[in-house]
Amino acid sequence: MSKLSSEVLRETIATILEASKEKGRKFTETIELQIGLKNYDPQKDKRFSGTVQLPNVPRPKLKVCMLGDAKHCEEAHKLGLETMDVEALKKLNKNKKLVKKLAKKHNQFLASETVIKQIPRLLGPGLNKANKFPALVAAGEDLAQKVEDIKCSVKFQLKKVLCMGVAVGNVAMTEREIFVNTQMAVNFLVSLLKKNWQNVKVLYLKTTMGTPVRLY
Repeated sequence: MSKLSSEVLRETIATILEASKEKGRKFTETIELQIGLKNYDPQKDKRFSGTVQLPNVPRPKLKVCMLGDAKHCEEAHKLGLETMDVEALKKLNKNKKLVKKLAKKHNQFLASETVIKQIPRLLGPGLNKANKFPALVAAGEDLAQKVEDIKCSVKFQLKKVLCMGVAVGNVAMTEREIFVNTQMAVNFLVSLLKKNWQNVKVLYLKTTMGTPVRLY
């Protein structure tokens, strides 16, 4: 049973959208769900990790890079994605700084089957450390659909601290779209927690430049 009040959620969304409109930013602000947990010990308790696909794309400008074979690189290029083949990856020469720079430049990575196996050897653990290890694109898979799926996905992962944030929308979306995304993200997060709602301390919604507004 969700403890998130639909009315409070609607009011919160209206509040942050109004505040964003008043400020008139020159870019489309992302809306983030900020979570504070309680009764969890990251040292002892199992650190959860889970990904959910939201119905509406929260960050349409998400930067995706294809680490691919010739065919996938060509397809990705047509979709306007940045690409790197094995030769380009070899040139990074496992240089930690360069791999870190690559990880920082993109939000997500995709990789062809032939390339993904070589990533630890070519790049070392850099992408893994940045929590950006590539998603696999199988030979016959629809690349455009895969990119769309990735743009809709948000990941919840407990690390050493009891707080986290995920993008659930942007200010160009309708209130309804933000509502549906937020509700789905919250319910999914709660399903990952060992004691469900008993582990949720606070929930906030916040635009990139705005003040957090409490949701729960």
